[in-house]
Parts: sequence; C-alpha cells; structure tokens
Amino acid sequence: METIQCPFATNAQLVMRNAIERVKGIIIICPGGAYEWKSPRELWPVADVFEQAGYGCIFLDYSVGTNLDLLPEKEGAWAVKTVRENIARGKPVILCGCSAGAHLAASVSVHTCAGSLSLPDAQILCYPVITTGVYAHKETIGHLTTKKELLPYFSLEKQVTPSVPPTFLWHTANDETVRVENSLLFLTALIQQGVVCEGHIYPFGKHGLSLASPEVAEPEKGRFSDSHVASWSSLAIEWLDLIL
Repeated sequence: METIQCPFATNAQLVMRNAIERVKGIIIICPGGAYEWKSPRELWPVADVFEQAGYGCIFLDYSVGTNLDLLPEKEGAWAVKTVRENIARGKPVILCGCSAGAHLAASVSVHTCAGSLSLPDAQILCYPVITTGVYAHKETIGHLTTKKELLPYFSLEKQVTPSVPPTFLWHTANDETVRVENSLLFLTALIQQGVVCEGHIYPFGKHGLSLASPEVAEPEKGRFSDSHVASWSSLAIEWLDLIL
C-alpha cells in the first residue's frame, strides 16, 4: 500500500491500496469508531463496492483519542486538498464517512469556505454523528472535545450554509446508539439552505451496519445482513453518477 503522511499530525495519513487512474472520481473513506478507533468493517469492504462502480478509494487514517478538538477536521481538510492537488487530476473528490467518520466528513464540509481546495465536491454520510445537543452521541463528542465553548461549533446542523457540497445520507429509524434525529436535523438544515441532498431512513437496523451485507455482518452484535438496508450503496452510486 502507498501512503502519504500528514505534515502536521504524526498519526494521520492517506492510504492507497490500488492504483487510481481512469476513475469517475476519488472517494476518501473515513470509518467510524467514536473518535476512539477506526472500524475495519467500514473501510475496505465499502471501498470494494465503490471501486467496482468505477470510483477510486483512499483511506483517511485520521487521529483518534481524547481532546482531539479540531485536529480530525483539519486532517480531513488536508486530505481533500492533497488528493485534489496530487491525485484526482481534475476528477471530483468525495468524502464518505460512517458514524464518527461521518462527523469528520461533515465537519470539513460545513466549515470549509466555498472555492477552497479543501471543500469536497460531494459527501456521503452513513448513520452520522451530527449534533452536540439533545440527541448527541456523548461518547463520540466526548472523545472529540470536553470544551463547552466548542460544542456549538461541532453541532453541525447549526453550521450548514449554501456552500455545503451535495450530500447523501442514510440512517436506520431505530438506531439506539446514534439517534436518527442526527440525520434528520442535518437533512432539514441542508434543505433549508438549498443544498442538493438525498436522505434515506430505513425502518430497522442496529448502528454500525456498514454495507449491511453478508461479508460485514456481526450476528453476535446484532448486526445482520439486510438486503433492504444494503441498497444504500447502489443508491449512493446512482446519486454520485447523477450529480457529479
């Protein structure tokens, strides 16, 4: 695998496992894990699906731990800029994240100015952590920051502007870990700001389903293969092909 080290964070890098050429666009994948770890189920299995559809995939191995504050967001912005300048060759750059990884992706998208090389062309958010309010996932936010003054900044539904890139998101209605209201709050804000968006709320499914396919199923944790929820990846690919 080829890597590109982040110049300001020793624990962050971009990881490429396949040569990227003649692709529709580059997808930077940010797996979840509450900013404490990074789930392998939300990494290369997801990349496989998008690569089969003609997209190149790169893993953002971002910093995790405690008191991270703005570091993961800065790493995400660096990743988009680096890929755009050195790898994409004029192709669209897309951020795709799950759970806390989706919070990272959306943080970059809401806080980056229009026209910046660090602003992705689109984003895909899977059962995202969004808010620091009533429906916050306290574990994720707690690893990110303990500073009360930063909580409004990281409550991303309050930070949406018309410059946020086109957004695809999905969630399950009975997610007991990261409440579906996270996605609903963000989707509402996107619509209010006129951002191109598409959202899917599936009726059933535990948090962290990834592709919801047999290869990533974890029956012992209640994460079962579900062909209905698994439709999200094909819908996201159709959406990318439509808007890019």
